[in-house]
Parts: sequence; C-alpha cells; structure tokens
Amino acid sequence: MKIKVLKTETDYENAMERIEAIFDAKPNTPKGDELELLTLLIEKYEEEHYPMELPHPVEAIKFRMDQMGLKQKDIVDCFGDKSKVSDVLNLKRKLNLNYIRNLHQKLHIPLDALVGDYEIQNTLRG
Repeated sequence: MKIKVLKTETDYENAMERIEAIFDAKPNTPKGDELELLTLLIEKYEEEHYPMELPHPVEAIKFRMDQMGLKQKDIVDCFGDKSKVSDVLNLKRKLNLNYIRNLHQKLHIPLDALVGDYEIQNTLRG
C-alpha cells in the first residue's frame, strides 16, 4: 500500500483495513514501519474528524479516584478540609485554581480535564 495523507473517509477505512492486515508486523521491518506510519496517520485523522469531548471536571476526579482506589479522605490535602472535598464532588462548590493545581499534581489529571466550566447545584430552598 502506498502511504498517503488521509483526507477522506475512504482513505481512513483503507488505512484501517491495511492495519488489520499487517497488525503483527515486527518492529524495524518495512511492514513494521508501515504499521507505525499508518497508526500515526489514523491518529491524526481521528483527532481532526472524531474529537473526544472532555469529561465533566468532577467526573474526571471521580474516575481517577476510582482508578487509584482513593476515597474522599485521601484527597483532603488537595482541598484543605473534608467538607470542601464533599462540596466539590457533590457539585455544591466549584473547583478553584488551587484545587485544580493540587489535583493535577496529586492525581495526574490533565489540566484541560479540570478547567471546564460547569454549574453548581443550588442548595437554597425557596
């Protein structure tokens, strides 16, 4: 297969079929190099044509906590006290810059996943 920039859905589909055919290619061989190049081209095409939405910031925190087996008490140091952790995770308080920095450093959550805007739940009863 001649490798070329993927510009159409047909180009993309053809590249995907070729990857299936050479998936077990050994690295540092002609087919291995072809596989590596096709993978990069497909990744670029997918980024442009099938962008992934960023998760809700609080869902990103909960997901990472679950991955790491953490409880709310384990991230108190990111917020200052346990009531703030609870408020953020229950959408009663927004993340501020310090929380975002601390969560990024401690949980290694990408910054772009933490800075999205969201609404807090109104706790006032009328």
